[in-house]
Amino acid sequence: MRPQELNLLMVFDAIMTERSITRAAQRLSMTQPAVSNAVSRMRVAWKDELFVKDGRNIQPTLHAQNLWNQVREPLISLTEAVDPKNFDPATVKRTFRIAVTDTVVDMAWAKLRCAIEKEAPGVNIHAIPYTIVNSDQVLEDAEVDMVIGTTGVISNTFRAEYLFSPTYICIMNHDHALAKADLSLEEFAAADHLLVSLSGDITGYTDQVLMQHGLSRRVAVTVNHFSSVANLIKHSNLICVIPISAVAKQIIDGDIAATKPPIELMPQQVSTIWHKRQDRDQGLIWLREHFKRIIGRTVELETTQVMECLCKKNPAMCQ
Repeated sequence: MRPQELNLLMVFDAIMTERSITRAAQRLSMTQPAVSNAVSRMRVAWKDELFVKDGRNIQPTLHAQNLWNQVREPLISLTEAVDPKNFDPATVKRTFRIAVTDTVVDMAWAKLRCAIEKEAPGVNIHAIPYTIVNSDQVLEDAEVDMVIGTTGVISNTFRAEYLFSPTYICIMNHDHALAKADLSLEEFAAADHLLVSLSGDITGYTDQVLMQHGLSRRVAVTVNHFSSVANLIKHSNLICVIPISAVAKQIIDGDIAATKPPIELMPQQVSTIWHKRQDRDQGLIWLREHFKRIIGRTVELETTQVMECLCKKNPAMCQ
């Protein structure tokens, strides 16, 4: 391969990763006209349009996507082989893009920012919406560096590291007839339910468990984020099964009532998930360690505080 072709591949890889000529230029410490000129040479050399405009960003053609699938991992290996750099938090300038729910942002972002200000002032953290249905694709397309979410079956393309298993609680307003320790399965199924659906589906794991008991429920309202749940519950007759970490503060502050669900809900593990091509990415390893420490401690503390609060108010619930 001629040197100029290898240089084009490096520019091509940056554009595919950033989906922007401007951001690719910043990534490569090049001028924007220089990157645009490189794209023109690519189109002539590889006989394809390669990129088309999509608002402020660009989208690759099918030929560009197929080419990137073949060259990106060899490029990573070559870069690591000829320029093995250690990640130095104190001096590095880097942006991490993480697909997360609003609950994880509330749980970890403030503490993570404190750690960054002390250890890695040049690091930026950008939260990208997590929707379950696209988590594999955003990793595959390098739109994010990492996903924090539930883990089902992980393919060989991805890696996962366990963070925590959520504890589920059933919440309602204080005047609700079901705000009691001995909530029956039939009462639970007959109530109007609020469902947090990140995928847009109107059924969830709770519905699957109810079906095993020959029951169903009415999902009267759905939302696609956790932050609105407590206020909606407080001012309605809805009940909601939700991880404790999403409403811990509101329960401890006494804004909403809570009790144990009358069904056994096996928790879905929450993990950090990344593409295998970043297995040796020292920056991502550093970030994962911070998430593991911050989220693990926060979930343990909040779960303990909520259960102590509920048991103190209603000892029968914890017998």
